[in-house]
Amino acid sequence: MLKKIILPTILLILSYGFWISPDFKEIAAGVAIFLFGMLFLESGFKAFTGGVLERLLQRTTDKTWKSLCFGIVSTTVMQSSSLVSVITISFISAGLITLVAGIGIIFGANLGTTTGAWLVAAFGLKVNIAAYAMPMLVFGIVLSFQKSKYLKGIGSILAGLGFLFLGIHYMKEGFEAFKDSFDLAALAVEGYPGLFLFAAIGAVATVVMQSSHATLVLILTALAAAQISYENALALAIGANVGTTITAIIGSLSANIEGKRLAGAHLIFNLITGVIAIIFVSQFIWAVDAFSVYLGIAADNYTMKLAVFHTFFNLVGVLVMLPFISRLAAGLVSFLPEKAQHVEEPKYLNDSVMSFSDTLFLAVKKETWHLFDSAFEVMAHGLNLKREQILSEEDLSELVEKNQKVIDFDLDGLYENRVKALYAAIIAFISKAQSTVPDTFAEELYHLRGSASAVVESVKHVKHMRKNTSRYMVSKNMHMRREYNVLRLRVATILREIYRYRDNFESPVAVLELDSLKVESAEAKNRMNEHVSSMLRKDEITPLMATSLLNDFNYANEAAGSLIYSAQNLLASHGSSVSEAVHDVILSEDEVQAISN
Repeated sequence: MLKKIILPTILLILSYGFWISPDFKEIAAGVAIFLFGMLFLESGFKAFTGGVLERLLQRTTDKTWKSLCFGIVSTTVMQSSSLVSVITISFISAGLITLVAGIGIIFGANLGTTTGAWLVAAFGLKVNIAAYAMPMLVFGIVLSFQKSKYLKGIGSILAGLGFLFLGIHYMKEGFEAFKDSFDLAALAVEGYPGLFLFAAIGAVATVVMQSSHATLVLILTALAAAQISYENALALAIGANVGTTITAIIGSLSANIEGKRLAGAHLIFNLITGVIAIIFVSQFIWAVDAFSVYLGIAADNYTMKLAVFHTFFNLVGVLVMLPFISRLAAGLVSFLPEKAQHVEEPKYLNDSVMSFSDTLFLAVKKETWHLFDSAFEVMAHGLNLKREQILSEEDLSELVEKNQKVIDFDLDGLYENRVKALYAAIIAFISKAQSTVPDTFAEELYHLRGSASAVVESVKHVKHMRKNTSRYMVSKNMHMRREYNVLRLRVATILREIYRYRDNFESPVAVLELDSLKVESAEAKNRMNEHVSSMLRKDEITPLMATSLLNDFNYANEAAGSLIYSAQNLLASHGSSVSEAVHDVILSEDEVQAISN
């Protein structure tokens, strides 16, 4: 509904502006070209995010100061806090970084984005940058038509820079002409009312354009043409800083609860920073003047002073908020809690992780482990054991022997709501994603789908054996009691081993070590028929008991095999060429049988 009102309003205002002044057309065209350049620039940088940026992000967010530095550097290089915000929301939604790390990156991005104002004020308004724009556009467009992903990326970056320069040129020219027919400076309002009014205008302009860079360039060009006063330009810059949060908010709409919390942190930080800047604007102006004298900036060079001011108040905001970053994260978790759910829903799968192949792959991998976790609890209870017991350091055989109490729970209900529902979400997401990712990742997604399917199969096998397991583990027949405890122990041992490998060293070595469990299962299968026949001959069990035992042994063996297959796929999947090599050396069923015979 809001979009239906806002878009026609913007179109009407633009139409009115075009009608009353031909110079307004040049300014509006400059803004449009600048925004088009931003789109090209972001598209170009995305070509280089197929692993490099993501891996760098993971390695540089283990400490708050590293997260802050990453935000500053990445935004300075890409000149797009919007892209950094979207990437950060994507990663936090995929569970790859913590909320505190994400907030640190957002703080850094706010500082990094101030470099754009310095570049425009120092060079963009003093040099005929349109002369540089044309060659960039020519080379950029030529490279954009190449097949190579990286050449296309370089082409998009060059074209983006060319359009940015061209947009700045048209805005500058438009304001120079516009000042002769209409003096915006006459609308200037003094004091705090003017500060709040122009801050609101700056925020609205940034919300409309969804680019604080574009708003700042517009402010700088208007200031250079003396269309607005220095104080009102400062207020517009403060408003632009607040308005830029709209990108993160929009990006979080398709994200999970963590992404929404990060967008909330972004909004809170920028609002507090804006309020500080307005309240202490006189002190900031004094500090800017003193710093300008130190740098040799002329007293009437208001565009450079605006760039200094933009950096100063963002820096103060970071210094004020940084000590409270953990409290801010905790407060957002309390204010935006996870919704209680009867049906298990995906934690990591959402549209925001679709933007980057690495993020998408890692989100699916983490979601499949989430499915594994949900299935683990269902299977543990199906074996009349508890998850924490299986994962403890206690001797498993002793644990199984002393836990002879049947756990009363709705296995079918948990299977439907916690396992099957999550599996369906994973399959739907992979089906949607597979056509959009490179072949390497498509193959990895295929393996992850196999992992998810194997988890579900293992739960089904435990479901089938539960009735007899609960009956015979408390049977007066000591032989049947012993045999069913062996079956419980077999599945529990594999679950414990899988989680030991997952938690301690998820690596190709762990994948190959799980092959030994395959061989052990195959060897036990080869001995089982003879063992049951021996018990029958000794009258230790009845034929009916033997039938139940053989059926349930097969279920336990199938459950074990499915669990190992799923874990090996998960542990081997890293979204790289190494993964395929590891998959190739995993023992096949025929190889396992050959070794066990």
